[in-house]
Amino acid sequence: MTTPQAPAPHGLAALRQRYRLERERRVRPDGARQYRDTEAEFGYYAADPYAAEPAERDPLHDTVDVAVIGGGFGGILTGARMRQQGVERVRIVEKGGDFGGTWYWNRYPGIHCDVESHVYLPMLDETGYVPEWKYSPGEEIRRHAVRIAEQYHLYTDALFSTAVTSLTWDEPSGTWIVATDRGDTFRATYVVTATGTLTDSKLPGIPGIEDFRGHTFHTSRWDYAYTGGTAEGGMTGLSDKRVGIVGTGATGIQVIPMLAQDAAHVHVFQRTPSTVDIRANRRTTAEDVGAGREGWARERRDNYLRIVSGESAEQDLVADQWTASAGLLEKLLPSFRRQGDRESFEAAYEAADAAKMNELRERVARTVTDPETAEKLKPWYRYACKRPTFSDRYYPAFNRDNVTLVDTADTHGIERITEHGVVVGGTAYELDCLIFATGFNVGTSGVRSGRLPVHGRGGTQLLHAWAQQGPRTLHGFTSNGFPNLIQTGALQNASSVNFTHVLDEQAVHAAALVAAAESKGALLEPSRESEDAWIAVLAEDAPDHEWFHAECTPGYYNAEGRGRPNGPTAYPHGAYAFHALLERWREESMGEVLQSRTTARS
Repeated sequence: MTTPQAPAPHGLAALRQRYRLERERRVRPDGARQYRDTEAEFGYYAADPYAAEPAERDPLHDTVDVAVIGGGFGGILTGARMRQQGVERVRIVEKGGDFGGTWYWNRYPGIHCDVESHVYLPMLDETGYVPEWKYSPGEEIRRHAVRIAEQYHLYTDALFSTAVTSLTWDEPSGTWIVATDRGDTFRATYVVTATGTLTDSKLPGIPGIEDFRGHTFHTSRWDYAYTGGTAEGGMTGLSDKRVGIVGTGATGIQVIPMLAQDAAHVHVFQRTPSTVDIRANRRTTAEDVGAGREGWARERRDNYLRIVSGESAEQDLVADQWTASAGLLEKLLPSFRRQGDRESFEAAYEAADAAKMNELRERVARTVTDPETAEKLKPWYRYACKRPTFSDRYYPAFNRDNVTLVDTADTHGIERITEHGVVVGGTAYELDCLIFATGFNVGTSGVRSGRLPVHGRGGTQLLHAWAQQGPRTLHGFTSNGFPNLIQTGALQNASSVNFTHVLDEQAVHAAALVAAAESKGALLEPSRESEDAWIAVLAEDAPDHEWFHAECTPGYYNAEGRGRPNGPTAYPHGAYAFHALLERWREESMGEVLQSRTTARS
């Protein structure tokens, strides 16, 4: 790891002290409990603004080959890869009104992907599509999701505006009973859960939030009927409005410049400033990315994954700020190829971290003209404490007369909301519209949230079993006692900043599992010994990140300051190595998870 312009040791000591002080200004005793779900009395924040009232239909009581829970990229890719394996009846169940997942729900002004389009958009080789921008706008991504679904005929059996309420294994028939909130109780030979990590939006539990009498909504349900315009701007409905926005993470970074352009005045309520690096978005051509070559997208995607997973590569094909700062992702990702002994690694890492953060703070000072505002926008924490963001429009927005930054660090957030606005530090800010860019309950949707109970053999509920012994899987996909259930997501496999690549590899694996089971007339279910062996692999070289995140400014990476415990949560050697491991396992050890339909494993 290189250390350009690294601070002297005494400089690092002063920096550590500054980081501790800034953390204490923001940490709260209630931790993650400071947020509330968009449910019950706040359910209107989660309503679907993009679909008409669901049409009445008769409940379904049929049987399909594979039921996929979730219609985002995880579900779409699973369906497409199942089709490639010859699976005929694939039913995707999605609570939104169409395919797209997070890109269906998030259509706020300025929305773009923060990973390069040519590696983020999956199945480019298969669809023949070449993205128009280096970083695609949200609508281009959503349309690509629909493109894949159409090409692989996934609309045929799909159910939209429908939520799965339970999954129950029926031993006599060897099928899963899938129940929904529309009265369906259909059966599936296999179930794949693909409920994602960015699906359940959250709100801050600010006193008085229910009292505000102006207009309010969450960014994941943008109300264009009120604001006017589109994701490209033109929000004429805000031209005479005082708008407040809560949240300055990845969403806020993109929304705020658009609001500044169209609203009469914007108050930005900030607890912790994000790091905001160079974006340099631009239109691209097929020639720019070598799209004339067969397999060009896979080559580019694999090259990117190698670099951001800590592997070496002869060439950096994407060459952006993610790859330039790839070495600093080690503390961000539990899946990362670490080099050298720990002591020398940590010393080099801290020096490189300090150099990068100094560079990012200097960017603020160069761009924001008002020194007091600039100081409030400087991020004082280590690089991997919060998800990095990228924009060339965010900081210039604070040079406008109609944008006011309200720093809430010393009051640990907004004090209260009134009928007419927001109170911070005893000062009231009157607003016509209040927007929450407060993100999602990351990693707790679907099965792991408890809202989708899964009952396996003998009626055992999955989360109850895991509560007693911790999560148990083979490779993160299958679990003993829950035959023909395949889970996708981030648990006990591998993670990456380019999560669609991870999801596609998971979809390939899930489809291969189903194909193998069908060819052998077998059930998919690992033994407890296989689970034990996999958990031992995860635990053996699990990274020690607990101390790092305990020192971080509060955020969702460390449970709002509560820390992130070490444990066997992910494959420790990086996503690129994990995908190679899965490929070898499919070739050599697939029988480990196949069992006779007449024999139960224990």
